[in-house]
Amino acid sequence: MLTTNLDQIHKAAREGYAIPAINTQGGNYDIIMSICKAADELQSPIILAHYVSTGAYSGNDWFVAVAKWCANKVSVPISIHLDHGDGFPICMEALKLGFSSVMIDGSTMPIKENAALTQKVVEVAQCFGVPVEAEIGELQRLDNGIVQENKNVADPEQVKQFLSMCTPDTLAIGIGNAHGYYKGKPDIKLDVLREVRKFTDIPLVLHGCTGMDEGIVKEAIGLGVAKINFGTEIRYKYVQHYEEALRNLDHQGHSWKLSQYASNALCEDVKNIIRLSGSEGKA
Repeated sequence: MLTTNLDQIHKAAREGYAIPAINTQGGNYDIIMSICKAADELQSPIILAHYVSTGAYSGNDWFVAVAKWCANKVSVPISIHLDHGDGFPICMEALKLGFSSVMIDGSTMPIKENAALTQKVVEVAQCFGVPVEAEIGELQRLDNGIVQENKNVADPEQVKQFLSMCTPDTLAIGIGNAHGYYKGKPDIKLDVLREVRKFTDIPLVLHGCTGMDEGIVKEAIGLGVAKINFGTEIRYKYVQHYEEALRNLDHQGHSWKLSQYASNALCEDVKNIIRLSGSEGKA
């Protein structure tokens, strides 16, 4: 069932687990349905995440339509989330289209500008009853693990300053994490989360979880991370399963057979993410 995720995220923060937010590749039915089925089978809340860049092929409205349809086929709480909205206009478009959660990412801006933009989005989103995620400490995007890993770790004092100027519902903080596959072991600065926890109880968000050590993810959840994001792993796993179907399945040219195989296999990968997050049975 379609919901906003705010009550679920606050519950997760109180009870020490996280809700997975999984990128859907712009409204890919196979991926969205696998996420919804996995969440339903494990009775977990879940977040269907959408990057505008991956929605360029099918349209942001397509994503909303497919996500709502799939969400209403299962009984667990499912929210549809704009991930890394890079400006006020796209956040407004998302609200009008029916997203039930939005992220405004002003992390490339100076603190005051980021806070001002965040608050501008918050004030409108509140009229829609939609929660807002903000970010401080820009995450680098890795290309096949060959780019130097992100060194932009947020300063807790800047986080405090940021939160004194705006009121997002959740906050993603750069702690050495990055999007894409890591080259080697990432240097994740959990001490930043410990320091932030001393002055705020806002639910935290961890991006760039693909390839991150599971122990680090679990420790971060223990420090107040109530939403964890996965994208790279899901898109690569989906292509891998589709390739397996092409090689091994007697598909006779039926694309739905290939899609069904890939979606069913991906469902198991999503279940592993749910178990890592600790959200199984929390719906």
